[in-house]
Amino acid sequence: MAGILFLVLLFFTGAYEKYGPTPLPFVVPKGWPQPPTNIFASNPSTREGFLLGKTLFYDGNLSRDSITSCASCHQYFAAFSTFEHSFSHGIENRFTQRNAPGLFNLAWKTSYHWDGGVNHLEVQALGPITDTNEMGETLDNLLLKLRNNPQYPPLFKAAFGDTAITTKRLLKALAQFTGNLVSAGSKYDQVKNGKDSFLPYEQKGYEIYKQYCSSCHSEPLFTNDKFSNNGLGLNKLNDLGRKRITGLSRDSLQFKIPSLRNLKLTPPYMHDGSMGYITQVINYYTVIDSSLPQLDPILKKPIRLSERNKAELLAFLFTLTDTSFTKNKNYAPGEHIIFRH
Repeated sequence: MAGILFLVLLFFTGAYEKYGPTPLPFVVPKGWPQPPTNIFASNPSTREGFLLGKTLFYDGNLSRDSITSCASCHQYFAAFSTFEHSFSHGIENRFTQRNAPGLFNLAWKTSYHWDGGVNHLEVQALGPITDTNEMGETLDNLLLKLRNNPQYPPLFKAAFGDTAITTKRLLKALAQFTGNLVSAGSKYDQVKNGKDSFLPYEQKGYEIYKQYCSSCHSEPLFTNDKFSNNGLGLNKLNDLGRKRITGLSRDSLQFKIPSLRNLKLTPPYMHDGSMGYITQVINYYTVIDSSLPQLDPILKKPIRLSERNKAELLAFLFTLTDTSFTKNKNYAPGEHIIFRH
């Protein structure tokens, strides 16, 4: 498979020399808002750039042990999250300090990571690549490995015009791949586009969602991309959340509100992976102590759900599962079909 992929990459290289990089337009799904910023403004999205970024994403050479790749923590079949691990594993079986969220619809975000410590997708990968508990590699050594790998000079030339392999180009290529990971093919989306309809209990769950969940998990992205203190409290790692970035006491224990999309595929839940089942999450929000200090005001209003209501809400949440995303060969390791919109 690797040999076939390399031949395909060489084919793209040859095409580049004759025609130049092939534009890869970023398509906003029907009915969705335009992204708040253009993440490709200084990094035009191309087929060659996407393919280079994808190759890097799945390459263990980006880590110090040359085994742990970006995909080790962001698994394709789990909507690019870490499946069934509270904290993902880095090099030497070390644990990271937070649950790895799914990577999709990143173009609509204005900040990244649970604490919002990164404000542009092009620099997001620097953290995990260099973190001692994640990939643990130095940029100098990483660039040396890529320059000595015969696969990469032609790929960089196809994407950027010459064979120079630099940190800036590495990060731009990764951003082209991750920035194009769009999940918009769930049953919910089919219903909204008039191609399907909710079953009665899914429709009831949708109504419950709109009553209790939509303020934070707003449609169609199912997140407002803000930060919230949901009352979980301080975990064993003493993770203060957003306060680690801003230093402000009001940001203590605030974390990015995640998308509800694909949550069936992305257990466990919460920033620390402390809840293994969606039912636990639903139950948690019905019993929050409204007297908790710094609890998000939205959560101080009690959520009253019968057992039937909980089942109906769960049924709706499952309609947000996008199997077309997790089966998209453009995103899969070893595949090379570069989009058919």
